[in-house]
Amino acid sequence: METPGSQSSLHRANLERVVRAVRLAGSLTQAEIARTTGLSAATVSNIVRELKDGGTVEVTPTSSGGRRARSVSLSGDAGIVIGVDFGHTHLRVAIGNLAHQVLAEEAEPLDVDASAAQGFDRAEQLVSRLIEATGVDRSKIAGVGLGVPGPIDVESGTLGSTAILPGWTGARPAEELRGRLGVPVHVDNDANLGALGELVWGSGRGVKDLAYIKVASGVGAGLVIEGKIYRGPGGTAGEIGHITLDESGPVCRCGNRGCLETFAAARYVLPLLQPSHGADLTMEGVVRLARDGDPGCRRVIADVGRHIGSGVANLCNLLNPSRVVLGGDLAEAGELVLGPIRESVGRYAIPSAARQLSVLPGALGGRAEVLGALALALSEMGDSTLLDGTLPSLPLPSLRERMAPLPSR
Repeated sequence: METPGSQSSLHRANLERVVRAVRLAGSLTQAEIARTTGLSAATVSNIVRELKDGGTVEVTPTSSGGRRARSVSLSGDAGIVIGVDFGHTHLRVAIGNLAHQVLAEEAEPLDVDASAAQGFDRAEQLVSRLIEATGVDRSKIAGVGLGVPGPIDVESGTLGSTAILPGWTGARPAEELRGRLGVPVHVDNDANLGALGELVWGSGRGVKDLAYIKVASGVGAGLVIEGKIYRGPGGTAGEIGHITLDESGPVCRCGNRGCLETFAAARYVLPLLQPSHGADLTMEGVVRLARDGDPGCRRVIADVGRHIGSGVANLCNLLNPSRVVLGGDLAEAGELVLGPIRESVGRYAIPSAARQLSVLPGALGGRAEVLGALALALSEMGDSTLLDGTLPSLPLPSLRERMAPLPSR
């Protein structure tokens, strides 16, 4: 038995520190591990050798600063994680390994009026289909990250009443999916997962403080402070869409008037253009037409950018992030929307905060949330399970007996 403060317990703690650093980053050189963990280069070298001999990590030659180095990543067969993203009109699932490699990914339309139970049934079936297609061992599943388009109550795990998907209010997403898959499930809202995805794989790499702004059917923000998602005590931090811009403005779905969402979300913006561009116009279509030079679409996107910029300026004054990443279909508009955002930030934010801020489009597009779900699963798993060679599991119902055939796409 290890006793606190003993050499064996200290060694175990150092092993877990190294594994955690590599797990969260995907891959690090030994010098980077030393800087991240505070351990000496000699200690890191010995630990990496031990982990490699045990099959926990893989070491490959690389270069850093023009010098030869060794890149350390978790073994590709040490375990897998699953990401599930429920959107307003889609379901997306990805499977990845602990070395941050995406093994399979697929999306399919989701009926926005479907019940929560139907949605989770679809997710279960799609997960099973990808597992079968990749041939991964179910016993290797370390956990699942789940994204939903609404705030999650931190204490109860229930989906809040402001969720965009109708009929899901009060559902317990993690509990629902855990019962179907038999493995630990960690849930968060889609904006937070978009922030995680961009932080690990996209436009947020290299910074510790950022805001990910997602503009779709609603408007939300994922906030990263000191490298960690900030959710607030009730899980509702980042509801930037409900900042009041005009007390006499349109009535928002939250019950207030003139929220940012009523000036930027697709459900409010599209009706402005549909009389001249047709009832089938989508936000993706608006962006495409604007890029092609359509004056009405360009004007609407610029207006939306200025409104978003007002909200971002408030974030700058309160939190002083170093980077804002714009996600959703609107990000494809590039400088047509980013320019007006920066213009509003420059006008309404404290000058010192505005100077330090960079505003960038998301690099991951529609994949940001599902990749963030993978990152969530990676961040929540325990390092001791990797060192002991055991992964968590829960009692699993007879999955194949309960599965219904997927509807044709």
